[in-house]
Amino acid sequence: MIPIRDTAPCNAKPLVTWSIIVICSSLFVAMQFLPDESVFRLLYGYGMVPARYSNPEWAANLGLHFDGYLSFLTSLFLHGNWGHLLVNMWFLWIFADNIEDRMGRLPFLLFYLLCGLLATWLQWYFDPELTLPVVGASGAIAGVLGAYFFLYPLEQVVIWVPILFFPVIIHVPAIAFLGIWVMIQLHDATTAALYQEGLSANVAWWAHLGGFIAGSILYRFFIKKEGLEQEQ
Repeated sequence: MIPIRDTAPCNAKPLVTWSIIVICSSLFVAMQFLPDESVFRLLYGYGMVPARYSNPEWAANLGLHFDGYLSFLTSLFLHGNWGHLLVNMWFLWIFADNIEDRMGRLPFLLFYLLCGLLATWLQWYFDPELTLPVVGASGAIAGVLGAYFFLYPLEQVVIWVPILFFPVIIHVPAIAFLGIWVMIQLHDATTAALYQEGLSANVAWWAHLGGFIAGSILYRFFIKKEGLEQEQ
């Protein structure tokens, strides 16, 4: 089930959304030209490694000194592989323009970063001993999805569904598409500990849920006043 586009109109150019996509994509492409050792240092230095803050002795032995929680922010702009980058940027492209339109550029940027920070914090809270870097815009984008869920529940999301070898295009309400997405995240987050005890999951499920919850709660404080009046 792959989203292609949504039907919500956008009245202004989403310059902040486009800028985030350019920054994340440029950083990832630049990383492809770095030697493996440099990529390792970059991901561990600027990705959020939970054990860095929960186990300072381990972090110091690895050369990861306390950074004032800077990696909670910088990790939002790094990605681990092409699939990770493309999925995140595609969801951002489809859903973020309308949220930026309703909030305005600077409030949207603050909202996006705040959702990302809260999402990353929740991932650290639930998996504090993880020694791998948590990277990606997923948590911040989940915040965007949370805002979209409440601001555009009945807008249609055009999705591509592969049935056998035949692509089928269908329209579903955003509230249904994003509701299914949330249920998948909740299921995976709560069952990961059962089925992967002692192992590290390769997806930050708690960051996804944390971002969505943050976006669902905080969006009202960021949308333009006239937008809030329309919603009410």
